[in-house]
Amino acid sequence: MARFLFTTWPFPGHVIPHATIARALGERGHECAFYTGSRGGKVLDAEGIRYFPFQRLDEDELWKMLFEQQSGFVHWSSFPRFQGVMKSWLLETLPGQVEDLLPVLESWKPDVIVCDPTMWSPILILHEKYKIPVAVSCYFACKVPGPDLPPFGLGLRLPANAWERVWYRGISKLIDVAAASFRRQVNEIRRSFELPPIHVSVSELAGSMPLYMVPTSPEFDYNRRNLPKSVHYVGPCLWKERQSSTADQFAGLHRDQPWIHVTEGTIHVQAPLVLKAAASGLANLPMEVIMTIGGNREPSELEIGDIASNIHVYRWVSHSELLPKTAVLITTGGAGSVMAALNAGVPMVVVPTEWDKPEVAQRVAESGAGIRLSPQKCTPERLREAVERVLRESSFRENAKRLQASFGRYGGPVQAAELLEGLASERLRSRELVTS
Repeated sequence: MARFLFTTWPFPGHVIPHATIARALGERGHECAFYTGSRGGKVLDAEGIRYFPFQRLDEDELWKMLFEQQSGFVHWSSFPRFQGVMKSWLLETLPGQVEDLLPVLESWKPDVIVCDPTMWSPILILHEKYKIPVAVSCYFACKVPGPDLPPFGLGLRLPANAWERVWYRGISKLIDVAAASFRRQVNEIRRSFELPPIHVSVSELAGSMPLYMVPTSPEFDYNRRNLPKSVHYVGPCLWKERQSSTADQFAGLHRDQPWIHVTEGTIHVQAPLVLKAAASGLANLPMEVIMTIGGNREPSELEIGDIASNIHVYRWVSHSELLPKTAVLITTGGAGSVMAALNAGVPMVVVPTEWDKPEVAQRVAESGAGIRLSPQKCTPERLREAVERVLRESSFRENAKRLQASFGRYGGPVQAAELLEGLASERLRSRELVTS
């Protein structure tokens, strides 16, 4: 038996994929625990998974900064503000993370740390300083930089010609110059732990960890080549609900009409842009529209206008029950929703609102499994046109089915658990050699 410590931010899209891997490891006889905040702890408590809560990180302030006070959009005009948020989140929390984690490493003695790619203390400090194996576990794509790829984070399309490749290299250099102060602060923190400076981005450094897992397929992730040997695609790590069936929620819906599922994710706190456009643009059409609002909003609080008879609003539905019946998913591009839809072979209309969602949306568009619609153009008319096009043109569903088949070649949480077992075994063998 080995021990695995998952270090992750307490956001559902970060905790839940890792909980699926922890569940698979537990079923194989291993012991798992998490380092996260109390919001993430609610999911873990329900699963009976132990967690060590934040002590020196202010979870409420973090939540406000990332989801209530900031939109998360990445525009050149707002880059200084965005960079400030990133420094506060990713860098200024580093000393507190380490202070929290050192007693856990000492008392609980994990064999491997499984690291949220945006929780940097294992990558920047713990792996090197305390000689503990770190496995980076991503959400939808490999963030290790590569040749001829757009700079990550802006949701740019793949380069179509030599001029665009040169243009993207120029953008990458500008970003690198703008991030110079960021890297200086990284190295100042490393120096405080008596570690040498790094001369690459943290994303590139993450690729040098012993294991780097990507929960999708190469077909969704631009069929990347020349990746570090540490990178392994494992397929989606999707949550299988243990709650009671919600099938009776759909009992009154017409089965002879296409079902359209609309979601803005689990923690959307901005104005209901997509829900409002869908409620208006899809009203009274020959389709059943199933909206979910997430756990942070009340149905009575939504200002989405009149609700037509074919519009149905829920707080939560089971994706495993709904998606196989769904003709089109309309989403803001959360990785969990997109992976679940593609795993069911469902095409999409993606309206990416913030953070890394433009990257998710562009991969959907590049794969041909859906349409990307910018938030600025998400009018009721344009959203309706996009949905009708996806329904009308069979290529979208065919490409979604193609990606579904590609996901099926991987084991998801089980494959991730096998890779982590291998990493733990290597460490245990190394210990035996040292003590023998």
